Amino acid sequence: MSSLVHDAAEKFATLSLDTVRSVEMLRLDRVRQQAAAHNLSAVLLFDPVNIRYATGVRNMQVYSARNPARYVFIPVVGPVVLFEYRACEHLAENRPTVDEIRPARPIMPLHSGHKHVGHIREFVADIEELVARHGVNGRRIGVEATTTGAMLALAAAGFDIIDAQIPVEKARGLKVAGEVDMIRASLRLTEAAVREMEAALVPGVTENELWSVLHRKLIAGGGDYIETRLLTSGAHTNPWFQETSDKIIQAGDLVAFDTDAVGCYGYYSDFSRTFLTGDGSASAAQRTLYGLAQEQIEKNVNLLRPGLGFREFAESAWLIPGAYQKHRYLSVLHGCGMTGEYPIIAHAADWDDVGNDDIEVFVPGMTVCVESFIGHEDGGEGVKLEEQVLITESGVERLSIYGYCDRLSA
Repeated sequence: MSSLVHDAAEKFATLSLDTVRSVEMLRLDRVRQQAAAHNLSAVLLFDPVNIRYATGVRNMQVYSARNPARYVFIPVVGPVVLFEYRACEHLAENRPTVDEIRPARPIMPLHSGHKHVGHIREFVADIEELVARHGVNGRRIGVEATTTGAMLALAAAGFDIIDAQIPVEKARGLKVAGEVDMIRASLRLTEAAVREMEAALVPGVTENELWSVLHRKLIAGGGDYIETRLLTSGAHTNPWFQETSDKIIQAGDLVAFDTDAVGCYGYYSDFSRTFLTGDGSASAAQRTLYGLAQEQIEKNVNLLRPGLGFREFAESAWLIPGAYQKHRYLSVLHGCGMTGEYPIIAHAADWDDVGNDDIEVFVPGMTVCVESFIGHEDGGEGVKLEEQVLITESGVERLSIYGYCDRLSA
């Protein structure tokens, strides 16, 4: 068994309603500030995670992620209007972040077939009305995650549109007062679920059966859902991003996983661990893989500090040995809040292709996840580790506190 830090495990289990509402208002202010900084009159958000971030209102979040059936209009100055899924208006009642609730227009062909064209016209008329009343920067608005038809109709109506994900990601990237307490609460729940999953790891269980333990505990504790299916065993661990299956886990197998869990308060618990199945000793090859992954995590966590540039961090990061480069994780680090978010820091080797060349630095209040996957290019097992940390005034605070596997790190 790995060593779990128990101190303060329940300290942030429940936050007062006043605290939650205060955080929601501060998040809304962040969105407005970033909209203003990008010279927008408003942002029009369809992504359910962004809607929840800005308003605190949750409704069929997974369904809404693929069906843009609800949206929110947030002006730089003026009332916030939530266009809620029909018959669900009561979910947003008495929210200080929402000034008006209207039924969402059924703009998807899925909802109304050819009639959706008329509903799109009504949708555009709604936005024109609101921008005419509250458009401090004219018809320049940010929009994300809507239907192609709705976007084309807004453009045809003369709106100057940018991708709203840009200002919203900047808003979400810096945590407001009280937000980190919500993240800690989500992590404590997910760590309790991982502890139960580790206890259920015995030879003969399938990957699917083991993975279900994490889901059950997360949902029972008030969490929402898990975004991915990343728990694998034995040779199935390498390369990474193979999905959980009905493979039977054998004694001596490594079991690697990434939580990717949306826990309580809608916050992402994103850390990775690798366990050893059964009571036997780890092989020398397994300890080597684990030691390299642990070295990568520790070196890169210890590099982090406020004022450090994104590219400077990438260029100073732990150098992955050649035989493990091919199967490296796709980034060195990524932001983390309600989901994986801004910033995503590419490996130095990948910088010319996907590196962020904006002059950006780490600042206190960012929460980020430091990644490692170590798997040999010729195959065999792999080790996945990841830590979630907070950038502070003096360095970092570890937010994920589930310990390393003693039998592998010895």
